[in-house]
Amino acid sequence: MQDYFYTVADALQQRLRRSETLLLNFAGETSDFVRFNHARVRQAGSVTRRRLTLDLIEGERHAAGEVELAGQLADDLPRLTGLVETLRAQREHLPPDPYLNFAVDGQTTNDRVVSACPDAAEALDAIVDAADGLDLVGIWAAGAVYTGFASSLGQRNWHVCNSFNLDWSCYHAGDKAVKANYAGLEWDAAVLQRRMDTARSDLAHVAREPRTIRPGGYRVFLAPRAVQDVIEMMAWGGFGLKSQRTGQSPLQRLQTGERRLHPTVSLEENNRRGLVPRFTQQGFIQPERVSLIRDGKHDEALVDARSAREYAVAVNAACEWPGSLDMSAGALPSTGILDALGTGLYINNLWYLNYSDRNQARITGMTRFACFWVEDGRIRAPVNVMRFDDSIYRMLGENLLDLTADRELLLDAGTYRGRSSASALLPGALIEDLAFTL
Repeated sequence: MQDYFYTVADALQQRLRRSETLLLNFAGETSDFVRFNHARVRQAGSVTRRRLTLDLIEGERHAAGEVELAGQLADDLPRLTGLVETLRAQREHLPPDPYLNFAVDGQTTNDRVVSACPDAAEALDAIVDAADGLDLVGIWAAGAVYTGFASSLGQRNWHVCNSFNLDWSCYHAGDKAVKANYAGLEWDAAVLQRRMDTARSDLAHVAREPRTIRPGGYRVFLAPRAVQDVIEMMAWGGFGLKSQRTGQSPLQRLQTGERRLHPTVSLEENNRRGLVPRFTQQGFIQPERVSLIRDGKHDEALVDARSAREYAVAVNAACEWPGSLDMSAGALPSTGILDALGTGLYINNLWYLNYSDRNQARITGMTRFACFWVEDGRIRAPVNVMRFDDSIYRMLGENLLDLTADRELLLDAGTYRGRSSASALLPGALIEDLAFTL
């Protein structure tokens, strides 16, 4: 795919006027997708996709469009040449873009992430064996994701990452189920088996008589996937320069120093992980890391190309939403979570989250899947669905007791217009007095 992309870029460059600049972004994949139901393969297929986006620039005017490529130059080049002519005609009717920003002296890169993904047949056999007897439903997605950038100024960038993602749920009855995930770059059937065994153990707890608890403040443990749900709310406008400068960030009080989080909380965009490309769609090279929150205090903002032009600062992100987020670990050992929780709620997943007061970073949401009532360090019963409503400043600030020493790498299972490469490395969180409203 790399050679073909560069061949197409060279061919289109010959069709430009002297005053024009062309930016090309390639997105492709070769993926296997398998759907499971009742722990059996119900649907299987493979996808090969190649999409090319063109941005034709002259001065401060530009027009963009995209084409799904067939992979044959005789078929693709006439369509792409026609698109260039269409964009050229459209551009004449567009106003100048004051925030147009692209690399003019960008660095050429070629990154291939080392991985050890399994053969599809091997993985499916392992999944079916590990899930024997479970009412499991889920999706397996695996394969290579390709990203490329080229400009008529001579810059060339390429990124390939091979990964796998098994996202599944084990159903008990009614609205009771257990959700789990195994994803990464290095396949290990033993890890899959351990996660499936954990799901079985949780199912045994889910099968008990559920308990309804009264509204109020409870000590809780949020598993890494539940922490991810909270962090995603923070990322909804919280880390970007544009939202911060326009006063729309839900973390505005953190940015101004009026509020802070617990000193153990540090968040950074870690581009060293390699799952997402180092380059942006405008050809800028991202730094290895961007510190967002350090020791509970606001540090840096994510700055995309348009914000960089508007506010005269350097680009450090492809977009103003984290794609490779790392959260600092704490000191709580995974083997001591229930003892540290004592009496309270063990929450695996949250859903339907939204801001109840955006200016105060106050969020609300529901418990989901395997949520347990714990007494004296022992799981006693599953808990019927409850709604919480509390501030991020309390949850990850004054009410945060500890973070786990172990962190879990969570890969985004999204496949809209292509498999996502976003990821997060997160600990679990022990929190005092989380407010439940019903």
